[in-house]
Amino acid sequence: MPTSLQHLHSYDKLKTLSDPRRLSILRWLMRSPATLSQLGRQFGEHPAWIRHHIKQLEQAGLVEMSDVQMTSRYVEKYYTARASAFFLQELLLPESLPGKPVVIISGSHDLALEALTSLASSALDVIVLPIGSLDGLIALRQGFCQIAGCHLLDPVHGEYNTSYVSHIFPDQPMSLFTLAHRQQGLLVAPGNPKGILSIYDLPRQDVTMINRNQGSGTSLWLDHQLKRLGIPAAQVQGYDRLANTHTDVARAILQGHADVGLGIQAAALADHLDFIPLFHERFDLVMPIETLNEPALSPLFDHLTQPAFHRQMQSLGGYDTSQSGKLSEVRL
Repeated sequence: MPTSLQHLHSYDKLKTLSDPRRLSILRWLMRSPATLSQLGRQFGEHPAWIRHHIKQLEQAGLVEMSDVQMTSRYVEKYYTARASAFFLQELLLPESLPGKPVVIISGSHDLALEALTSLASSALDVIVLPIGSLDGLIALRQGFCQIAGCHLLDPVHGEYNTSYVSHIFPDQPMSLFTLAHRQQGLLVAPGNPKGILSIYDLPRQDVTMINRNQGSGTSLWLDHQLKRLGIPAAQVQGYDRLANTHTDVARAILQGHADVGLGIQAAALADHLDFIPLFHERFDLVMPIETLNEPALSPLFDHLTQPAFHRQMQSLGGYDTSQSGKLSEVRL
């Protein structure tokens, strides 16, 4: 049986979990042991693909083989997480590392953010943990990252991020650095074979969706819309099946494991899916005000404000860069 809590002290372990696919597998194994075949069916991937990531998790000490069962035809190996939950320590990163400075960005998944961190990779070692907007802000509050990616809508005031940041950081002035405004909507298979047009189609008996992880800005927006429209989540097939990233949502639909999912237009275009636009949202990079003055982070902010990067975002599709690089502050 896994221990209830394991403290993560190791930079290498965090680096292993920066891959959203391994993070998804680890989270699944926290629920219960599973075989490579079972994991393959869950994630819609070949067992050999699963085995590669299981080995990485084993080497990091995050996963272990828990049981071996013999059948008449083959041997089934069961793997489990080595803890029911993992706690990120403040001392997760050493005070100094050889080579490039390390930057941890937690929060929402975004393809333009991936492109930005790739541009800055020559000067920074950037680790992006796609854990959802709300959990990203909590991780920032707890000191487990320097920056949080966030797109949380306040449905009362129609404003993004500000009220959440004010609530979580009531005693600290914060900066919100706009990455971009982006288009969200419904991702469906090419040709839209199920004829899905809106949220109203989600409870149909012939439609199966894939949802985003709890605490993500996307899943919170969907919950608000379902409540507003009077659609019980229990009537939506696949509502409890979760994906950590927009890319995972697109892959599940492309491979036929779901008919529809809510996500960004860039993810649909990357996998040649059809897309039904629903709303625009603001995606911010949230950080304490003093973080803006850290010299180590200047390569990240420098690229963000450059026209070349804005053109790269626009080429991904679904990004409005007219406000990219805009800085606002939250002070109480």
